[in-house]
Amino acid sequence: MSRFLFLLLCASALLASSVASAAIVEHSFHVKNLTLRRLCGEQVITAVNGSLPGPTIRVREGDTLVVHVFNKSPYNLTIHWHGIFQKLSGWADGPNMVTQCPILPGSSYTYKFKVIKQEGTLWWHAHVSTLRATVYGALIIRPRSGHSYPFPKPDKEVPILLGEWWNANIIDVENQALATGAGPNNSDAYTINGRPGDLYPCSQNQIYKLKVERGKTYMLRIINAALNNQLFFKIANHKMKVVAVDASYTKPYITDVVVTGPGMTTDVLLIADQPVGSYYMAASPYASAAGVPFDNTTTRGILIYEGSTSATPIMPLMPATNDTPTAHKFYSNLTGLAGGPHWIPVPRHVDEHMFITVGLGLEPCGGNATCQGPFGQRLSASMNNKSFQFPTSLSMLQAFFFNVGGIYTPNFPDKPPVKFDYTNSNISNDQSLLFAPKSTSVKVLKYNSTVQIVLQNTALIVVENHPIHLHGFNFHVLAQGFGNYDPVNDPKKFNLVNPQMRNTIGVPVGGWAVIRFKANNPGVWIMHCHLDAHLPWGLATAFVVQNGPTPRSTLPPPPADLPKC
Repeated sequence: MSRFLFLLLCASALLASSVASAAIVEHSFHVKNLTLRRLCGEQVITAVNGSLPGPTIRVREGDTLVVHVFNKSPYNLTIHWHGIFQKLSGWADGPNMVTQCPILPGSSYTYKFKVIKQEGTLWWHAHVSTLRATVYGALIIRPRSGHSYPFPKPDKEVPILLGEWWNANIIDVENQALATGAGPNNSDAYTINGRPGDLYPCSQNQIYKLKVERGKTYMLRIINAALNNQLFFKIANHKMKVVAVDASYTKPYITDVVVTGPGMTTDVLLIADQPVGSYYMAASPYASAAGVPFDNTTTRGILIYEGSTSATPIMPLMPATNDTPTAHKFYSNLTGLAGGPHWIPVPRHVDEHMFITVGLGLEPCGGNATCQGPFGQRLSASMNNKSFQFPTSLSMLQAFFFNVGGIYTPNFPDKPPVKFDYTNSNISNDQSLLFAPKSTSVKVLKYNSTVQIVLQNTALIVVENHPIHLHGFNFHVLAQGFGNYDPVNDPKKFNLVNPQMRNTIGVPVGGWAVIRFKANNPGVWIMHCHLDAHLPWGLATAFVVQNGPTPRSTLPPPPADLPKC
C-alpha cells in the first residue's frame, strides 16, 4: 500500500470516527400556561412541556442541537441557550430584539446550533421580559464518546436548579414595576428543582429529596436560575469540590459553601462520606445592596442516605445575607484548569482596552405620571452613562447582516464620559451623575481582536454586586477587587497563567473585575446584568463583531423561519 493511500485511509477513518461521535439531538418545546399549586394557592405560570423546571437537555460536545419551539402561551417568547458560543449561529442565540424578533403567540421557531469545544453545565431560559422566572431548564454537555472528564467519573450526576417563585403573574409583577418606576416586588419563595421546601407555608411535601449511597460520589450541576438574587448553597456537614463553572473546568477547589449569581453554573463533586442519616441542602440569598428589600427566606431540600432512619435532618449554618467576604473568597479563589479539555490560554496582546462603569441611575418620570423611584423619578441603569434601549422595529443582528441603518448606533465609549470617585457612597444621590440618556449604543469590534474590559461598579443609587453576562463568548477573569480600579497597581495582580473562564462574572459590590476575550465570532452579542430587573432599566450594551476575511469567519444568512417583527 502506498504511503499516500495509507494516509488517506487514516484520514478517512479519523473523519468517520469524529462524524460518528457527533449526533443530531432533537427536542420540541411546547410553551403554554400551566396551573401549579404552591404556597397554599394555585398560580398560572408559563412553562415548557408542562413542567417546572422545563426539560433537561443532554448533548455531547460536537453534537448539533435542534429545538422546535411552539409558542402556545399568551406572551411573546424567545429562548436563550445561556453560555453556548453560537459559532456562526448567532441567529439561534435568542435575546429578544438583539438576535431575533420574538416568537409571537401561536407561532414557532426552530433553534439549530452546534455545540463546539464546550462541555459542562449550561442552561436555557426565556429572554423576553421576566418569563425566565418559569421558562428555564438545564443544558448538560458531556464529553464526546471516547473522551472523559478530567477527574474520576462520578457515580451519578444530578442537576440542582435554584429558582424563585411568585404568588403572582410574573409579567404583571414586571409591568407594575415599570409603571411605577420602582423595583419589582420580591419573590415569595426560592426553589430547588421547582420545589420551595418545608420552611414555607403549605410546603411540607413540596421538598426536593436526593437519595445517596454512602461512599459514592455525586456530581451536582448547580444552576442559579433565580431572577434577581444571588444565592449561598450549602449541604449540612458536607464539603463540595468545585470542578467547573459556566461549563469551563476549574482546578479542583474544596469548599463548604457555593456562591452563585443568576446565570452562573457550578459543578461540584460531593462524596457521601458522612454517617448514614439525612441532611438539609439549603439556598439563601446573598443580598449585597444595603437597605434594598429582598426575599429573605431559605429554600431547602434533603440529602438522604440509603438506610437512614433519621426523622429530623441536620441543617447547615447559612452565611449572613450580607456576607460579602464569604462571597468574595469563593469567587476569587476559583482558577481555570490550564491545559485541561478546551482550555484556552490567555491572549497576551490586547487590541481594545475598555473601562466600563456599571450601576443604577434614574430617568425622568415624564408626563403626568407619579413615579415611586428616588426623588419621584423612575429607576434606570447604565454602562458608561449609556442606558441601553432595545430596538422595536428590527433585531440588531438583522440590521447588522442586511446593513440596515438606524437600529443601533456604533458609539459606545471605551470609558465613561465623566471620571468620578466611583465607589464612594457619598455620590449615591449626586443628581448630576444619575440621568443617563437612553440609546441603542454598541461597540464595534474587528474580527479576532482581543478585548480587555475593566468592569467598575458604581455607588450611584445603591452599591451592589452585579452578575454581568456576555453572550457568545467565554472570558478570562484576570482579577477582581474592591474600591476603584487602580490602573498602576491592580494589573500586577493579573492571573495570566490559569484564570477562571466564565460567561457571567459577579462584579464585586463596590468593586471591579477585569475580563479578557477574543472576538472571534461575527454577529451581535449583548452584555448585560443578569439581575433581571436591571435589564429593562438599561444595564446593558452590545458588541457588534465584524465578519472575518473567509467564509468560515462570516455570519451565514438567517434561517427561513426567523420570526418577523
